[in-house]
Amino acid sequence: MSTRTMPLRSAESGVSLVEVLVTTVVFSIGLLGVTGLNAVSQRASFESVQRSIAAELAYGLLEDMRSNSEAIVDYLAAGDLGQGSRGAEPAPRCNDPAAPCSAQQLAAHSIWAWEQSLDGAFESLNGAATGGLVMPTACIVGPVAGGPGMYSVTIAWRGNAELADLGLNNCGAGSGLYGAGNELRRMVAIQSYIDPTI
Repeated sequence: MSTRTMPLRSAESGVSLVEVLVTTVVFSIGLLGVTGLNAVSQRASFESVQRSIAAELAYGLLEDMRSNSEAIVDYLAAGDLGQGSRGAEPAPRCNDPAAPCSAQQLAAHSIWAWEQSLDGAFESLNGAATGGLVMPTACIVGPVAGGPGMYSVTIAWRGNAELADLGLNNCGAGSGLYGAGNELRRMVAIQSYIDPTI
């Protein structure tokens, strides 16, 4: 007795229009998520770069103050720095070894050059500053008479997202550069002990 098997019908192949639409919708939602993640990543990267620049600049100014501690009072008297507040480059330029500057002249030139770095004036494109921080303000605080003690350089700049301002430092507060309640203000404060007597 022989058994006969019936050939099986082959399954239909192909993709229906509904499957294509579902795949397109899922892919689009995923692509929107990736785009949003990219925007968040760029903002975080920008904030990180700004914070790194601010910390580096603050350390640099503290080292200038330490190396020229004879004129420490001149650094304290500089007031709020940033936004071109120091004006034109002071004379002399303090770059001629044959005609050395006094400590006060060196401090004036150092503060001016530091503010130029803060504002990004040394990096430009078509005459516009492109480096530095966004709307920076810097404040120098130390012992009133400029004696031995803790000196602090605080740098504030404009961030790109609103955050609650804790009001821990007044540097740049109330200037209008960082929103009505300083919600766009970001800060770095670096402290160091400096003894001008040694």
